[in-house]
Amino acid sequence: MMVHLDGRLVLRDRIVSARVSFDSHIRDITPLPGTVDRYILPGFIDGHVHGGGGADTMDGVAAIETLSRFHLRHGTTTILPTTITAPWAEVMDALRAVAAVHDRGVESGPRIHGAHLEGPFVSPHKLGAQPPFNIEPTPARVAEAISPGCVRVVTIAPELEHASAAMQTFARAGVRVSLGHTTTDHEGAERAICLVCATGGTVGATHLFNAMSPVEGRRPGPVTALMCSDVAYGEMIFDTHHVHPASFRLAERVMGNRLLFVTDAMRGTGEPDGPSALGGQDVVIREGVVRLPDGTLAGSVLTLDQALRNAVDAGMSLPKAARLVSTNAAAYLGLHDRGVIATGLLADFTVLDDRLQVSEVWVNGERRA
Repeated sequence: MMVHLDGRLVLRDRIVSARVSFDSHIRDITPLPGTVDRYILPGFIDGHVHGGGGADTMDGVAAIETLSRFHLRHGTTTILPTTITAPWAEVMDALRAVAAVHDRGVESGPRIHGAHLEGPFVSPHKLGAQPPFNIEPTPARVAEAISPGCVRVVTIAPELEHASAAMQTFARAGVRVSLGHTTTDHEGAERAICLVCATGGTVGATHLFNAMSPVEGRRPGPVTALMCSDVAYGEMIFDTHHVHPASFRLAERVMGNRLLFVTDAMRGTGEPDGPSALGGQDVVIREGVVRLPDGTLAGSVLTLDQALRNAVDAGMSLPKAARLVSTNAAAYLGLHDRGVIATGLLADFTVLDDRLQVSEVWVNGERRA
């Protein structure tokens, strides 16, 4: 059955008043006179999300369904449930759970594209809020991680033993290799970028600026290598706590369409302030910030609709902000069937009111929120 939505369509470079007609895919876009007080954006894509609504990826199938439905209500139509550094058996259990949810889908939920394997192939010196269960990416572990068939992004610290071979193996398997939780320097990051690209892979950065060396005049660090690359993408947690608005504007000016927003959301996202947990560790949520007892930032309670509003508040136009929460992530993940509003693509929409609050969410041509 054909469905019609009227509104201000947020396209890649402009906003137009139009009617979009669709079933599972967009079939027609017809200009309309005047304006309608709502915006229709391509559905949001979150490539790095641990939890939300009291649930965590590491808790298994039911929890993945719960967190996915929570983020759907905030405009996310494609999601990658994300692991944390934990004992290897628990990580594999989580990957198998994501694979199961991916295969059957989430009723009244978003699309589960696959998993982001953020831990445990990370540096013990840049754990951030990750628990200390980091291990090396040996060939046997890499093969085991790939075996469920659901890993779409992997975070790796390129200075680890076996990391070079692991990055190549993941890249050949079509997994995006994301540099993060790393002590590598500028040259090490450049070598990793070149290695992944030479293998035919796609390279990114896990929460750019965070859990990696800062930019300094004499020590440019991995951030500079990633931003100045012509091919590397970069995730950003733009809750304005993890990254200052000025640093966001710098990265966006340099990287353009290679920058994308993620939430890095944890279990307590959407919950009241107070104690929560992340990877078995006690954390405290206070005024939108999550910290370990020692004060370390510990994930976020961000949602992508709030990230979009933060970008607009920082001076970004709505079409550019929409690219940060949808279009750029689709390009990074190779999802050429979504991320923009155009005929022939999937009918995944996030509808916002004139205050940029989510009012409707459509997935595969069905209203789900």
